[in-house]
Amino acid sequence: MARRGERHWDFRHEDPDLGPVRIGIRQVVTPDSRGKKRVLQLDPSQFACQMLAAELADEWVEYIQVTSRRTGTASNHRQGLRLFCAFVDEQLAGRAPEASLAKTNPDLSVVLLAWERALPAQWPRGSTRPGALAANMRILINRRQRHLERGLASRLAQIAAQNHSLAWGVTQELDEFSRKDKAALVKAAWDDVARLRKRLKAGWEMADAGEHPAEHGWSRLPDLLWALAHGAVSPREMTKKVPFPLLPELAGLVPNNVRTEGQSCGMRGYFLVRGLLNQLYPNERDLHAFRVLLVAATGHSPEEVSGLTEEAVEFTEVGVRLTMIKNRARRIHRRAFSSVDTLSAVADVREYADRPRLEVSAIIRQLTDATAPLRDLYDESPAPLFLQGALTPSCEFTVGRGRLRRFGRWVKEMGLDLEGRPDIRRLRKSVKVEKAVAFGGRMTDIADDHHQETFRSHYAQGTTLRMISGRVITTAQQSWFDKATAGPVVVDATAEAALGETTPVLAELGLTAEQVEDLRNGALEMGVTSCRDPFDSPFSRPGDLCAVAPLRCLECRNAWILPSHLPQLLLFADHLDRLRTRLSPAHFHTLWGQTAANLAAVLAQRSEAEATAARRHIDEGAVTLQIPLAARAEFDA
Repeated sequence: MARRGERHWDFRHEDPDLGPVRIGIRQVVTPDSRGKKRVLQLDPSQFACQMLAAELADEWVEYIQVTSRRTGTASNHRQGLRLFCAFVDEQLAGRAPEASLAKTNPDLSVVLLAWERALPAQWPRGSTRPGALAANMRILINRRQRHLERGLASRLAQIAAQNHSLAWGVTQELDEFSRKDKAALVKAAWDDVARLRKRLKAGWEMADAGEHPAEHGWSRLPDLLWALAHGAVSPREMTKKVPFPLLPELAGLVPNNVRTEGQSCGMRGYFLVRGLLNQLYPNERDLHAFRVLLVAATGHSPEEVSGLTEEAVEFTEVGVRLTMIKNRARRIHRRAFSSVDTLSAVADVREYADRPRLEVSAIIRQLTDATAPLRDLYDESPAPLFLQGALTPSCEFTVGRGRLRRFGRWVKEMGLDLEGRPDIRRLRKSVKVEKAVAFGGRMTDIADDHHQETFRSHYAQGTTLRMISGRVITTAQQSWFDKATAGPVVVDATAEAALGETTPVLAELGLTAEQVEDLRNGALEMGVTSCRDPFDSPFSRPGDLCAVAPLRCLECRNAWILPSHLPQLLLFADHLDRLRTRLSPAHFHTLWGQTAANLAAVLAQRSEAEATAARRHIDEGAVTLQIPLAARAEFDA
């Protein structure tokens, strides 16, 4: 059972200093994906239809405020508003200032429909943007119908209340990484983490051995690191103090493309200080490896992993407990990870004997150790785990939350040749697919960190699951096909006379001498056919007497049809013809389609003389159809 507050959470970020503005330039304050407040503005005066723009802008401000939408949603609604107002200015020309949601002249319903028809031409074929923008605009217009004091033209209200006619478009689903590519990513991430730990350890050891550079000069690496670590010298001042040309140990910190004759001393000084800071603090590039490891180990989304804070981590005796917030799903997940319940492991453990496998607690500890100096400098609490140190163009050292951009560049720098698009979300999908395979398709276990509909629409489309589903469907189809094709055995007069003569033939047919004798003397007679073993029916449990004979004998592999069964078969064919006239084609095909097809094939093997003799035998009244009384009635329901 979910904990109290786990399903619902107030994700609104109120700010008493910044509120919505509804006069002049409209303004809303919304949280972005990381919870940081963003200010969005819209100026109605930039459009000729200023009255209409102001009305829609007011609805936009109120809608975003009441529904607590994030920055992305608010920005999408604003984009649609701007496009629609610009279209109104173009279509109405001189009458644009008269446009209003409350007026019938000019008629905005005609303009709205024309604008929606023109939207698809502005985006590539199959884009989801036209449909989304049209829906957003109708949402804003429909809001006025809920307030009696706000006027809305009746024709426009009717049009806006209906669904738009644009296609919603399709999105290109990301495919998961192959097991080979996933193993390569994890291996590269561990290698990068190992290099980072070695670099930071060496940097702080040199910083502890250094002194103030004013006493021993500005060319010794330990002294420069000591000055930056203790804040004795600002980065901007250091760029002016360090003499050029640089000593070899300092020149190695400057990129090769900067160490050219054409670069100024100021530019080389900037990159030198940045290289010095990288010896003490992790940068944005270094955080990619930790994110890869945590996504692969936990199976949670990249935004949940990179949004972890100090308060969200609780180490236990057997592992760690994490509290992860998923803003776009408006959900909080509290998960405990032990050292033995990881979702997957490194492909070759022997290569990583000096480091842990995909154990969440070990990865979190290494991440917290690497960013510990930055958390001491961070001015907010609780501090994020993914912190980076950066040098601004004005040579100011800043500490902030890792933005983790340019994942593709990290992949390229690590020398990885991945198949497909380098996107961290594909790694999350790989873990979900592996989990689906491991749990055997149980939705309640697979979709434990999002809604089941989300799994069906986004994760169930992976290549691995499609292949597994294809194999399951093919196996099921082959099973039913084998049952359908392995129907009754038809024996003519010559073959009936030869039964029991040769043991190899009996063995090939799967019959014993006792079964052959029973078939010949009628001991195994089931009515329409004979049965090799009524207690081994494919339609009943093994050991139980067949419950569907004789109605399904013509679909059973145990059935044997002898020449003496021909009158019963003809009567049964007449019975099916009568059913065919009473039942709908779909219902008849569902119940009797396979039986009718097999019966037609059996009768086609009999000669005309045999059929005539059997009919004469029926007309004399010597034989009647042997089927249950309940089979005489059929209900098309």
